[in-house]
Amino acid sequence: MAFLSYLRPDRFTVALLATATVATVLPATGAAVPLLKIIIFCSIALLFFLQGARLSRETILKGAIHWRLHLTVFAATFILFPLLGMALSWSLESILAPGIAMGVLYLCLLPSTIQSSITFTSLANGNVAAAVCSASASNMLGVFLTPLLMSFLMNTEGAIPLSSIGSVVGQLLVPFVAGHLARPWIGRWVDRHRKLTGLVDRGAILLVVYYAFGEAVANGLWHQLGPRDLMILVLISCVLLALILLIMTGASRLFGFSREDEIAIVFCGSKKSLGSGVPIASILFPAAMVGVIILPVMLFHQIQLIVCAVLARSYASRAALALPARE
Repeated sequence: MAFLSYLRPDRFTVALLATATVATVLPATGAAVPLLKIIIFCSIALLFFLQGARLSRETILKGAIHWRLHLTVFAATFILFPLLGMALSWSLESILAPGIAMGVLYLCLLPSTIQSSITFTSLANGNVAAAVCSASASNMLGVFLTPLLMSFLMNTEGAIPLSSIGSVVGQLLVPFVAGHLARPWIGRWVDRHRKLTGLVDRGAILLVVYYAFGEAVANGLWHQLGPRDLMILVLISCVLLALILLIMTGASRLFGFSREDEIAIVFCGSKKSLGSGVPIASILFPAAMVGVIILPVMLFHQIQLIVCAVLARSYASRAALALPARE
């Protein structure tokens, strides 16, 4: 029964599904669209501003010394994942609905998550300081690398112009840096109001999902995408995550990392960020494509939460059993 509890979707996943459903039935139209775009722009900027304000400089310096760990996570996030994404997208183009294969590639180019990587590392008794530094660095680098890699690897020449990449940097990185610079003045308030700032994060993502799915439905998303495509996507997500987890676990042991470092590597190196993926997609791609592009990310998000929750509990249980032996 305890295992089954992990299979239950979290509240945010339920909210994502509900938002996609509402967008299918009641998409934004007419004069509401320009207003919604302004709200989305401001909410995304606020999201990354608060992310920057949460990041402690002391934590960065404490975690930054583990350069071998960070290089391993970087290699998994921006080298191994993209190679797998290319192989999958090429093999799936003739099997899945239009745009879905590109969404799988986009998923593989995203940075790691911050919140869930740190949370699961902590639950598993891993190196939390290194996880904070590695996941945060991955998110900052992702603002540059995800658009650049996507532009380089896409088959359609010029599909992502340099101006769009510059827009990603301007709309996401600038607020992030501003938030971090403002931390001496607002850091304590942000730390005390984690629930409120979490609502801002989730609200911004839900707004983008609502607008994106509304546009995608208007352009025939559900006529192109069938149950078979969804089943294939779920299977691909499960296989991809299992493969990455096995490779990262094996690599961390092969390179002689400690158990605590292994946990940070496994959880930071296997994640893909919905929080960064949705805003970046909303800037990079035409509105009609965003719903299709982020669908693989949404599915992978839920699967990684379920699997990593079970894995974190397993790590913690093994650590608890090992304590008496050490004593």
